[in-house]
Amino acid sequence: MPVPAPQGGAPDSRPRPETAPPPSGTPWPGFPAPPSPPAPPRSRARRLLAPVATLAGVAAAFAYVGAVDPNEPGHYPVCPLLRFTGVYCPGCGGLRSAHAFAHGDLPAALGANALAVVGYGVFAVLTVLWLVRAYRGVPVRLAVPPNWWWGIGAVLALFTLLRNLPLGSALAP
Repeated sequence: MPVPAPQGGAPDSRPRPETAPPPSGTPWPGFPAPPSPPAPPRSRARRLLAPVATLAGVAAAFAYVGAVDPNEPGHYPVCPLLRFTGVYCPGCGGLRSAHAFAHGDLPAALGANALAVVGYGVFAVLTVLWLVRAYRGVPVRLAVPPNWWWGIGAVLALFTLLRNLPLGSALAP
């Protein structure tokens, strides 16, 4: 349906919309949507829930391993790689290390699996960082570059190789 022309001009041949305008918040075609209102800030208790729950889960696991001795047979499964090939994997001795660590025996923990003890320290530092940042309301982003993952893999491979050679027998559990 043509629109009448303004004074003295040709009639406007553009079609008129026959429907009502879209509901508020819905953009017209070709126009960007209006910005959505910002999300309300989360409470401190809500922000601390994930790091505290993670810490509680790890503490419960350490409490269990501290209470049930992995040096006594029958409580935990045997490492399949060690059982079938006789090769120590990077995790072999990890439960014995955690048991000794839970009892405060750091030399025994290092003797069972030194890399696991380093992992406990890295986990502790990252968890404290996570807790502090969550308490302050600062988002936590742990972006590990690919070359770090390659480095971690190389350290694990080197640790595995050394603990299975006669010269690295001190690293074997």
